[in-house]
Amino acid sequence: MSDTLLVELLTEELPPKALRRLGEAFAEGVVKGLAKREMCDASATSRAFATPRRLAVSIAGVKAQSEPRAIEVKLMPVAVALDANGQPTPALRKKMEAAGLANADPSTFRRKVDGKAEMLFADSRTPAVPLAQALQGALEEALAALPIPKVMSYQLEDGSTTVQFVRPAHGLVALHGTEVVDVAALGLKAGRMTRGHRFQGAESVSFASADEYEQRLVNEGGVIASFDARREEIRRQLEAQAGHAQAGLGPASGVYDALLDEVTALVEMPTVYAGEFERDFLAVPPECLVLTMRQNQKYFPLFDAAGKLTNRFLIVSNMRLEDPVNIVQGNERVVRPRLADARFFFETDKKTRLADRVSQLRTVVYHNKLGSQLERVERLRRLASRIQSMLPRGDKGKPYADRAALLAKADLVTLMVGEFPELQGVMGKYYAEADGEEPSVARAVEQHYWPRFAGDALPTGDASIAVALADRMDSLVGMFSIGQRPTGDKDPFALRRAALGVIRILMETPLSIELLPLIRQSLELFPEVLDDRVETVVSEVWSFMRERLDNLLRERGYTAHEVAAVLEVQGTESQHDRLDLVPRRLEAVRAFQKLPEAGSLAAANKRISNILRQAMQKGEQYGFVEEGALDEALERDLYRALRDASTAATPHFERGDYTEYLKSFAVLKAPVDAFFDGVMVMVDEPELRRKRLGLLSELQWQMNRVADISKLAA
Repeated sequence: MSDTLLVELLTEELPPKALRRLGEAFAEGVVKGLAKREMCDASATSRAFATPRRLAVSIAGVKAQSEPRAIEVKLMPVAVALDANGQPTPALRKKMEAAGLANADPSTFRRKVDGKAEMLFADSRTPAVPLAQALQGALEEALAALPIPKVMSYQLEDGSTTVQFVRPAHGLVALHGTEVVDVAALGLKAGRMTRGHRFQGAESVSFASADEYEQRLVNEGGVIASFDARREEIRRQLEAQAGHAQAGLGPASGVYDALLDEVTALVEMPTVYAGEFERDFLAVPPECLVLTMRQNQKYFPLFDAAGKLTNRFLIVSNMRLEDPVNIVQGNERVVRPRLADARFFFETDKKTRLADRVSQLRTVVYHNKLGSQLERVERLRRLASRIQSMLPRGDKGKPYADRAALLAKADLVTLMVGEFPELQGVMGKYYAEADGEEPSVARAVEQHYWPRFAGDALPTGDASIAVALADRMDSLVGMFSIGQRPTGDKDPFALRRAALGVIRILMETPLSIELLPLIRQSLELFPEVLDDRVETVVSEVWSFMRERLDNLLRERGYTAHEVAAVLEVQGTESQHDRLDLVPRRLEAVRAFQKLPEAGSLAAANKRISNILRQAMQKGEQYGFVEEGALDEALERDLYRALRDASTAATPHFERGDYTEYLKSFAVLKAPVDAFFDGVMVMVDEPELRRKRLGLLSELQWQMNRVADISKLAA
């Protein structure tokens, strides 16, 4: 007989940022454990529940006991199991008893070769396992596998037994249909009773059957048990309250989603109320007010139609009251000192110019092997100025990048950033504006941190771009120069993010800056730590960034073959080291692959690459050849076809039209196929071999200027 199984663990308040993950893991662990014990299907319909005080799972179609099934038991080698007369040995009798076959007839056992030995096998049946036994094992495994951020130790009511769990547990429910399942966990025996909302629900809620769980918790317990249902209810109420106030919740973002998840993990019966604060606080930069409301108070700020912060906010409460005036006023009183602190920090910080704070960076350690933040600022100034000079406008010769790099880290020693490190750069911009700095300088102080995450906006303007690139390149080459490379999933200095930032800026802005020279120029600022390892570090940084580029392009939908074809030629000539050309090259490769001749030419290129590689390994010397030096008609036909195609293709390459460049070589399919059908390249005669290698070398160079076509071969 199968029925719905409910398992609930009642606890003290669980860590909110981990709640959703804990709920999903608990449900998945119980289902997996029962499926392993054949009490339900691995794909059984289940629902996970998670509130601040409970983890639960409901599983449909769970059996009351597992079904016996026929199995084959491998006993032991025949030579050990039977004596010379074919009778069971004591060793076999002992094995039969251990396998539950004490009463079996040995004459019914089968002999089969298993590996190198002849083994004895017996037919048996698995015993029927009751649900209580199976659930006990599954529950213990699920609890042991929970992704608990930090384990607590606490004593049970007996005063002597110590239990370890994420939070003290106070109740266990285990119901199969209408029957309590006799299991225990964390010193608790299972029953059918749980507790409702701390203040607005029944102190105890008893379930007659497992199917009642969710609805009775709502009706009697004042608890929405489903995390997703509670989250959706909060979202609905937030949008309704914002609409009533003719305001918005701000742009959709990861910050909004994270806050929504967190407040969902803090309440069991959510109700949204509106509060407000004095308009005078709006003189403080909105980022400060928004951050303190979201981070410290878990409030949702409201914005007007233009996206400007208003003096109103929404509170997600765990209390549903007819008259919430006390809740609203209490929250308004709590938020006021927070906003007052932000205003104090802002007004106090503005009394000291950013430029006057730079000297304080001398006492802020960047890295014990790379000096202070002040020393880093000096490196950023030199590198940013060099990069600015490479940009198309170069800010018309004005030293904006140098000035922005000087001020870029000065807000690290302000009160506001000391309280809210997330506002680095943002506050620097406001303070630079208050000091009367050039707009492009103030903008660069903020935007040199862009992009901060995947999909974030890129810096705009030469000064911003120059300082953003300098900041990341200094981190990359500096950390690599002292051996601080990311390993596995450990990246304490966020070098992967820095590399992706450089790649995105160079590729998407786009900028005609070559990557290898940029790495070398950045390394010139670290003479004291490099010694004679410059080329090694250059190679390491370049390889690391190429890996990031490879991953980024694959995430954007390009195939491994397409990416390999383009990146294989990266750095082989100066213009191949420009990341701004990579998207065009990839699109050219995609267009080339659609040509009917593409497969044959890719295969031919692969063959050519193998021939030339083998020749190089043997020390063969060859160079491009002239038509007059070629003897056979097939050689001259290929030479002329290559020259004609190259003549047509070169203008496309010079214009950057890589798609048409590659398409120009489609005409080579026939002469290339004919050449390989009728000509042996690696002949014994040295001069003839040299000419043919030279012809193939030119063919490879011409066709692979955009991408290594051989990488497209299946």
